[in-house]
Amino acid sequence: MDVDELFGLALERFIPERTALARSLRGEGRRDEAAEVAATRKPSVAAWAVNQLVRTQGRAVKELFAAGDALRAAQEQVVRGEGDGGGLRSAAERERAVVDELVAAARGLLSSEGHGLSEAVLTRVSDTLNAAALDEAAREQVREGRLERELRYVGFGGGLGAGGAPVGPTAKPRRQPAPKPPPHKTKTEAQGKAKAQTAKPDPGAKQRREQERRERQRAERERAAEVKAARTAEGETRRAAERARRALEVAEERRDKAAQALDQAELEVQQARAELDASGEAHRRAVSALERLRN
Repeated sequence: MDVDELFGLALERFIPERTALARSLRGEGRRDEAAEVAATRKPSVAAWAVNQLVRTQGRAVKELFAAGDALRAAQEQVVRGEGDGGGLRSAAERERAVVDELVAAARGLLSSEGHGLSEAVLTRVSDTLNAAALDEAAREQVREGRLERELRYVGFGGGLGAGGAPVGPTAKPRRQPAPKPPPHKTKTEAQGKAKAQTAKPDPGAKQRREQERRERQRAERERAAEVKAARTAEGETRRAAERARRALEVAEERRDKAAQALDQAELEVQQARAELDASGEAHRRAVSALERLRN
C-alpha cells in the first residue's frame, strides 16, 4: 500500500493503515518516507467524500471540469461584451446540474459511524465541487483524489445559477415621441383665460402652498431617517457577518489543529504499543534464559 491508496480507504481505516504503512517503511529503513506518511493528515468527511467521487465517478467528474470551463468562458465573454445573459445562464445551469449529480452520488456514501452524510457535509461537498469546476488550482487538488480539507470558491460568478439574474447587453432607451403642439385656442377660451387673469387671487392658495411645502419637508425628513436607519442596519449586519466569518475561520483552524494533534497522538499510541509489545517479548526471553541458567 502507498499514500495514494490511503485516501481511497473507508475513513475509519485511514489512521490504522497510515500507522501500519509508516511502521513498515521505518522497518525497511526508509525513515524520510515514513515521516512523510506519518505527517499525512486524515481527510475531513467532506474531503473524503470528494476523494471517493473522483475515484468512482470519473465520467461525471470530467463533465464537471468541462462544464466549469464552459461557464468561465461564458463569464469572460459577458465581461468583454461579446456574450449574452442566455448563454451565461445556460452554462451556469449545466455546471450546477453536474454538481447536483455528484452530490446525489455522495448521498450514498456512509460516514465512519455508518450513517449517511449530513446536509452540512453535503453542502461542503457541493462547495468543493464548484471550486474544482471554476478554479484551476482547486481542480488540481481535487483531481488527485488526495484532498485533505474541503474547498470553497469565492471568485467571480459564484452567485450565478439557474435562477440568477443574467448580465446582458444594456438595452437602448426608446425614443420618446415629440410632444404634440397644443391645439389652436378658440376665441372663447382666450376670453376665459383673460377673465381668469383679471380675477381676484384666491386667499387660501398661499396657505395651501405652505401646507404642501411643509408636507414635502416632512416626507424628506422621514425618507432621510429611513435611509439612515437602513445604512445603520446594513453596517451592523455586515460587521456581524464579518465577526461570524472570522469566528468560523478560527473554529475551523482549531478543528484542523485538533484533528492533526489527534492523528499524531494516535500515531504515538500505536508506536508506544509496538514498543511495549517488543519490550514485553524481550523481557519474556530474558526470563526464560534466566530460568534455563538456574536449572
